[in-house]
Amino acid sequence: MPGGAERVLRRRIGTVKNTKKITRAMELIAATRVARAQQRANAARPYAEQLTGVIENLAAAGADVDHPLLRQVENPQKVAFVVCAADRGLAGPYNSAVIRSAEREIQAHRSDGGEYRIISIGRKPKDYFTFRGYEIDTHFSGFTDNPTYEDARRVARRVRELFDSGEVDQVELVYTEFVSLGTQRPVVRRFLPLESTETVAAAGGGDATALAGYSFEPSPEGVLEDLLPQYVEARLFAALLDAAASEHANRQRAMKAATENAEELITKLAREMNRARQASITTEIMEIVGGAAALEEDDEVAA
Repeated sequence: MPGGAERVLRRRIGTVKNTKKITRAMELIAATRVARAQQRANAARPYAEQLTGVIENLAAAGADVDHPLLRQVENPQKVAFVVCAADRGLAGPYNSAVIRSAEREIQAHRSDGGEYRIISIGRKPKDYFTFRGYEIDTHFSGFTDNPTYEDARRVARRVRELFDSGEVDQVELVYTEFVSLGTQRPVVRRFLPLESTETVAAAGGGDATALAGYSFEPSPEGVLEDLLPQYVEARLFAALLDAAASEHANRQRAMKAATENAEELITKLAREMNRARQASITTEIMEIVGGAAALEEDDEVAA
């Protein structure tokens, strides 16, 4: 019969093997989902680029509007932070990196005497900020790994409500930018107010002559005014897609590392179990030899 230590090690090896199967399966699922998320992000990019190009051309042609989304405040005191993370963990540093970036910005703003609002996207940022006593204005969840345009529209609607009503002077978007499969970085970018049309025209290089052959109803300014809310939704949707792809990429790497660690642990435990088995066998042999020697002594005494 194997010794107690060998039984314990055998049980641990079985547990680690089962864990390895789970992490390996999660790694393969994440690899499939990150490829799909990249495809969705690439598919949505032409729409955002075309929408941006139209706004640039309208601005370059002189179209200008007094829109609430363009309202500038010199010294914003009330800032809303849209924090986009995940609903689930097991994604390496993905959630913690975004949350730390958002918390640094919030603390810096509070130290300057400003007020803040937090709009959390995903259960992880909500749980973190709630546990540490931060006030959550609005929470969205259930779509972080597979967002739709309607999800972006719902979030954008709440952000616009706060900004249009004057409850906040500025909105910051905190999410993870997907650079490549091996590189993702948390970023903090101003979301609202949008840049003025003059700044957009100068930065984007819009072509006024491109609109010479077009007529607009009711006017170029009217078209621009209708496009600005869609521009906000498109920007937010692009950020959500980037965040989803980043989440899957981080989860794939984390599960791959967990699988490799499980393999190393199995090898280590197998060696320990072999040593325990050898020690058990040696002990049994010593007991047999000792018993045989004792029997020989008894026979000599009896003779």
